[in-house]
Amino acid sequence: MHNISDIRLFMLDMDGTFYLGNDIIPGSLEFIQAVKDSGRDYLFLTNNSSHNALHYVKKLHNMGLDVDRSKILTSGEATASYVKHAYPGLKPYVLGNDFLIEELREAGIEPVKDNADYVIAGFDTTLDYAKMTRVCDYIRAGLPYIATHPDFNCPTETGFIPDIGAIMAFIEASTGRKADLIIGKPYRGIVDAALERTGLRVQDLAMVGDRLYTDIETGNRHGMTSILVMSGETTPEMLAESDIKPHLRYDKLADMIPLLKS
Repeated sequence: MHNISDIRLFMLDMDGTFYLGNDIIPGSLEFIQAVKDSGRDYLFLTNNSSHNALHYVKKLHNMGLDVDRSKILTSGEATASYVKHAYPGLKPYVLGNDFLIEELREAGIEPVKDNADYVIAGFDTTLDYAKMTRVCDYIRAGLPYIATHPDFNCPTETGFIPDIGAIMAFIEASTGRKADLIIGKPYRGIVDAALERTGLRVQDLAMVGDRLYTDIETGNRHGMTSILVMSGETTPEMLAESDIKPHLRYDKLADMIPLLKS
């Protein structure tokens, strides 16, 4: 049985769950206050590696929520944590925005363009053909290939834009290789980073999000309560047709507020 009353910490997706693009989803701020009032806690967990935690601190502030950066865990941070231990002293070629590169440098990892030892692929909104050619050359040559997350699309206030999953499909078509390891939801790397950050057990956590194949699969695969909100990518038709089913389902975060008070 999975009940709201058993949850000590809500791991919250951001895009499509707390806000959509630059617009906050109604009731999101009230949900955070209800979580705190109930003695529970929360952690924002985002697969989007095109921005870093500080970016999200500023974005949430502009939406009326002031949080410390420790309340935000990105797939970029989780990737930095993994490669720091897996490839000590080695240098990656990074397909990603400056935000991802900054997160890696903060962890003591220095990206390079030439003579790379391994590849990190992220959601790169500055992507161009020269970058794609270089990363495919490295991957075709057999270098270890780590991806920050698997999402195919990123939700915005005007619709969806291609995410890293589409970039990885391009790379696979050119090189014949899939990523050796994916860190972000629904994979274990970001879960391990969240457990280290919170000090809790998986059974104390709920994964809340709008995507079946990342958010809900994360909860189901790793022993958490999975909670689907219908405020982002997933439609009722998609849910009905999918083999991935959440433990709990609500239209939006605010619908859980009465349950937090009980």
